[in-house]
Amino acid sequence: MTESCTFCDIADGTEPAYRVYEDESTLAFLDVNAVSDGHTLVVPKAHAPTLSAADEETVAAVFRTVRRVGRAVERALEPDGYNVFQSNGAAAGQDVFHLHAHVVPRWEGDGIHFSPSRERIDPSRGERVADALREVVE
Repeated sequence: MTESCTFCDIADGTEPAYRVYEDESTLAFLDVNAVSDGHTLVVPKAHAPTLSAADEETVAAVFRTVRRVGRAVERALEPDGYNVFQSNGAAAGQDVFHLHAHVVPRWEGDGIHFSPSRERIDPSRGERVADALREVVE
């Protein structure tokens, strides 16, 4: 990694963070720009800019830790639920280009909205898009 990466710096201990959990390959820490109490980020310790760029073992490790953190959120904070989300690329809202997943505790009436407006897919479009994806899925 030649450029500076905030999450790499947090993972290697050169930047401070409110650490929640750590294992050999992942780190979970509170988001300093939290949308709710307990909003936690889970990152791989090895740099990968996006989910697509990470190897399968890294992705599996991150989501094992996401599950562990989600269970901790449930036990410690007793939310009504929690969101897990992960963004890839600036258009998707990624602002730190180091793979990370968010675990966001939620309470009824908390005013947090992640859901875009949606409409049912047109069947012919659905078939075309599904066909295009099936052709290249690995």
